[in-house]
Amino acid sequence: MGAPSSPQQPTLDAAGAAAEAIEMLEVLWERGFDAAPPAPVSTFQLRVLYSLDHEEGINLRRLGELLGSRASSVSRLCDRLEVTGYVERRPSPVSRRELELHLTEKARKYLTELRSRRERALLDVLSRMPVSARRDLVRGLEGFRFAAHGSGTPESHPAAGRTRSA
Repeated sequence: MGAPSSPQQPTLDAAGAAAEAIEMLEVLWERGFDAAPPAPVSTFQLRVLYSLDHEEGINLRRLGELLGSRASSVSRLCDRLEVTGYVERRPSPVSRRELELHLTEKARKYLTELRSRRERALLDVLSRMPVSARRDLVRGLEGFRFAAHGSGTPESHPAAGRTRSA
């Protein structure tokens, strides 16, 4: 017989399985990134694009908070993204001293193509999973998302039953 498992063992097992899955997802994500049309966008610049896609019109300070970086570093990143035609700065309607950051149509098109390629790579793998495993995956990822956001459990939210199907 093996050693008795501790109460923390299921959590440790889940963390190990999640770490392995994340590594596999990184490989799939890179395939999507590599297959996307060439763009002068680094991984960190891509995080900027994702952040602006989720919070359109934020300022440099807020973007720095999201990325965990200093405003000066973020400003240089945005300078480069502006030169490549992916980001534009606009005056804030609230404060004349503040600038808002916005994605350009070129950036939106790039993100759409990239997400589409990545989704196809994921669908290829997910289609090989049994339906019950896909349902379990959806449920587990919902629980993870709610825990990561500190907002309780999926069951405590009325929209929990209306998520994507497996």
